Amino acid sequence: MLRHDQRLADMAGGNNVSESTVRRWRDELIGLLAVQAPRLDRALKKIARQGGEVVLIDGTLIPTQRRTGKADRRNYSGKHRTHGLHFLALTDERGRLVWISAARPGRTHDNTAARHDHILAHLRAAGLGALADLGFRGLDNDVRDPVIVTGFHASRTHKLTAGQRNANRVLAIGRAPVEHGFAHLKNWRILAKLRTDPARATRLLRALLVLTNLEVNR
Repeated sequence: MLRHDQRLADMAGGNNVSESTVRRWRDELIGLLAVQAPRLDRALKKIARQGGEVVLIDGTLIPTQRRTGKADRRNYSGKHRTHGLHFLALTDERGRLVWISAARPGRTHDNTAARHDHILAHLRAAGLGALADLGFRGLDNDVRDPVIVTGFHASRTHKLTAGQRNANRVLAIGRAPVEHGFAHLKNWRILAKLRTDPARATRLLRALLVLTNLEVNR
């Protein structure tokens, strides 16, 4: 059902049960899977114990149905020009998803979400570094010993040097696996456009994280 976004009514009719029963079964199983998703601190400490040195961090938008009323304006992402819910995710160096954040309104900035989840403090506690895109600039202002590396930003008045451009290319290559992690997650067609209550989206994404890792690692 989650893989193909199958309608509850179709499943109910095909198995001679009520739609409410199928919905209850679905919600119970999603809840059971979601509680198995790792906490941020435990996920980072596990990577450190296994000899890992860095993680990859990025944010993504999961499209949602547009709802009526002013309350839905928070879910509009100007960057993506669509309504959705914002999530942060961490992967290891190979692109395997290790943690996913709670759902937030689509207009949430990556830095805002990272500060709310205390990403920097958790990375320092685990002794790990992180590779991130320019959306996370300013999150780590420690010049001497930065934990989060974001590359160099060009502007109208500041052009990048050849060395800075090369550094950005190396960083982009190092960050490439995080896109593979998101691709595995978004293979679940139920995420093509969420129809569930945004309050339940966190549990759904964490359940899919568990299922994705089971598929990738088997």
